[in-house]
Amino acid sequence: MPGEPVKSKAAITRTPVLVDLALQGGGSHGAYTWGVLDRLLEEPWLEIDGISGTSAGAMNAAVLADGYAKGGPAGAREALEKFWRRVSEAARFSPFKRGPLDVILGRWTLDSSPMYVAMDLMSRLVSPYQLNPKGTNPLREILADLVDFERLAQSSIKLFITATNVRTGRGHVFKNGTITPDVLLASACLPTMFQAIEIDGEPYWDGGYSGNPTMTPLIRECKSRDTILVQINPIERNEPARTAPDILNRLNEVSFNAVLLKELRMMALLRQVADPGNSEGAQWAGMRIHRIGSEMLTGLGASSKLNAEWEFFTLLHAEGRRSAHVFLETHGRDLGNRSTLDIDALLEQV
Repeated sequence: MPGEPVKSKAAITRTPVLVDLALQGGGSHGAYTWGVLDRLLEEPWLEIDGISGTSAGAMNAAVLADGYAKGGPAGAREALEKFWRRVSEAARFSPFKRGPLDVILGRWTLDSSPMYVAMDLMSRLVSPYQLNPKGTNPLREILADLVDFERLAQSSIKLFITATNVRTGRGHVFKNGTITPDVLLASACLPTMFQAIEIDGEPYWDGGYSGNPTMTPLIRECKSRDTILVQINPIERNEPARTAPDILNRLNEVSFNAVLLKELRMMALLRQVADPGNSEGAQWAGMRIHRIGSEMLTGLGASSKLNAEWEFFTLLHAEGRRSAHVFLETHGRDLGNRSTLDIDALLEQV
C-alpha cells in the first residue's frame, strides 16, 4: 500500500534530528495518523525518541515502536499497514455500514446507516455492560497477534500511553514496561460503547478525557527538544453546531481538546519563565512545538470515526502522507532550530 519512499528537500545532507511525537485519538481517523507516520519514517534524518499516544494514537504508537524494534523504520511502516488492514478485515462483517445513498454520493458518514442510528440511540439508554456483557473487543486479538509486548518493553522508543481512571477522573500514563493489550484498549475505551477496562484493580476509560495526548512526559523524559503534534480533532469550527449529532460531536471535540490546550498553555508559560541555567529549566526553555493536521478531517462527520472500510483507511492514509510531506517541505529545516506552532498565542486567550 505505501508507495516508494519520497525524501523531502530537508533530507539533503541533513544531520539527524531527534524528535518526539504526540498522537491524538479519533477512532478510524487514526488512519490519517498512520499516513503521517508512514511518511515521516521515510526520512533517515528523523530519529524518534518518544511517542505519547491516546486511543487510536496509542495503537499507532505501540505498533510503530514494536515494528521499529523488530525491523527499524521499514519494520515500523510494515507493522502499521498490517495493523490497519487487520482492523478493516475484522470490521468486514460489522453492522456499521454506509447507507446506499452515502456510497453513491461518496460520503464516508454512517449517519444514514440504520444499525448505526439504532446503536447510537440505544447507547444512551442501555449500558455496554448490558449490550456486551462479555466485554468482547476484536482489537484485543489483533493487538495480541501483531505486537510483541515483551519486545515493546525493551524498545528504544519511549512510549507514554494515557488512559483515564474512572474512579479518580485523572489520567494515568503507562510506559513501555507496563503496556499490555488491556492498556491500549483502556486508552481507547469509549464508555458508551465498551465496558471499562480493569488494570490492577482500577477501571479505565478513554485517555482523551484526561490527555489527548499527554504532552508533559515528552518534555520531562525525552532528550528530544522537538515535539510534533499530529492533530485529528479540530480545535475550531467556523459553522455552529445545530443538529443533535453535530452538537454531541462538537461537545466531544471541545472536551477532548480542553486538556491538550490547557497543557500547551502551561508549557508556553513554563517556557517563558524557565531558568535555562539548570537542567530542568533548560528542558522547558529549549522545547520546540510543531503541528501536522488537515482541514479534510474537519469536514468528516463524527460517525465516520466508526467507518472501518479499507477504502476509507487508504483515503485517510494518503491525506496523512500528503500533510506530512507538506510539513516537511515547509518546516523540515525548522526541526532542530525553532518552533513552528505558536503556543505563546494561547496565553493571550486566557
